[in-house]
Amino acid sequence: MPLGSGRGQQLAALGMRLGGMRSVHLFGCLVAAGWAAAFPIVSDLANQRLWGTVASPAYLLAGLAVVTLPRPWAGRVAAVIALLGAVLLPLGVLAAQGHHQSEVMVVERSAQLLLHTGTPYLPHPAKVTDFNPYLPAMALFGLPRAVLGTDGLLCRVFGDARIWFALSFLGCLTISWRLLRPTRQYSALLPLGVLTGSPLIALTLAVGGVDLPLIGVCCLAMALAARGRAIAAGLVLALACTLKWTAWPALPVAVLLLWRLYGRRPAGRAALTAVLVGAVVILPFALTRTQNFLNQVIRFPLGLAAVRTPAGSPLPGKVLADLGPVGHTVSIVLMVLGGVGVAGWLLLRPPTSAVAAADLLAGGLTIAFMLAPAGRFGYLALPAVLAIWPRLAARSWTGRLSETARTVETEGVAAVH
Repeated sequence: MPLGSGRGQQLAALGMRLGGMRSVHLFGCLVAAGWAAAFPIVSDLANQRLWGTVASPAYLLAGLAVVTLPRPWAGRVAAVIALLGAVLLPLGVLAAQGHHQSEVMVVERSAQLLLHTGTPYLPHPAKVTDFNPYLPAMALFGLPRAVLGTDGLLCRVFGDARIWFALSFLGCLTISWRLLRPTRQYSALLPLGVLTGSPLIALTLAVGGVDLPLIGVCCLAMALAARGRAIAAGLVLALACTLKWTAWPALPVAVLLLWRLYGRRPAGRAALTAVLVGAVVILPFALTRTQNFLNQVIRFPLGLAAVRTPAGSPLPGKVLADLGPVGHTVSIVLMVLGGVGVAGWLLLRPPTSAVAAADLLAGGLTIAFMLAPAGRFGYLALPAVLAIWPRLAARSWTGRLSETARTVETEGVAAVH
């Protein structure tokens, strides 16, 4: 996929030059080590403290590899060290011990409830961990635990929902890379290793990981839409929209991308597929226990339930909400106004590439996460990856396609179908 402008080519060339500099790699390793080292000091969560204790020296060792090994091997070895020390080792220790953040337990319990009661939601939640703020499809990631149980080391590890969160994330990003890459010579292995080994993903993966499937499917949906795969995009969008309601903005973005590139019919097919499949998954639970569903899936994440959500990072919306009922209302109003503004921009300037679509979705989600009355810094991993991954895959820094590139892409899709 060629870049659409001279400025885009200059930005791409600059990015590649920076990416090949040892000093940039070393700086990244040192920042990651400092970030990880802060967790044993400032975090009150044992799992996060363990991750920081193990990951910080791993990042320092990766930095040492960057400056001492021959250039062709330095980046690869550093990425492997980061993956081993910041992801596999802490994840393995925590999984073997059965330690995780509460959301993992919520997902695994939701699968048990779904199998035994027909619903993933407790009927009368009384404390924080009784609430399930996820949509019904998230329970799928808890099914391995429901099937394997916890007897024996292998069952504890392979039944852990974090393993399946991570696999779905890696699989979706790999497929989206293959769809967006300009030529076959660009492999996703090293970029995926660097991204996964970075603190952006490594911490989330090791201790919780519940947002990783959402990140993966949103990236994949944008890539499928950009390639004109309407039905596949609709199915992936349906999956995204039945995991967490925060993924719902991905639907209009992907549909308008399809409409802009391929016309009304593909866009209509994707929208219809996503809405019908999503409705089949969500409505049986939403209609049978409506108040309980709304209380857990909508009110609880927004801080409107009787029990307060533990998502309490000091983002602007949370700071406003802590001022009292008026501040809480103001944060919700600002979030809605931000969403309306992004929707207006989407209609006035529909995206014409996966990069542009991912940027638009990332912008809207960032506004929502920043202004919501409850949230975590970890939620920002979704817009961050949306802004990074399609650019790396498509080798596009501006998100703009030339007419030639658009013609080539369209002809390629037509040839496939």
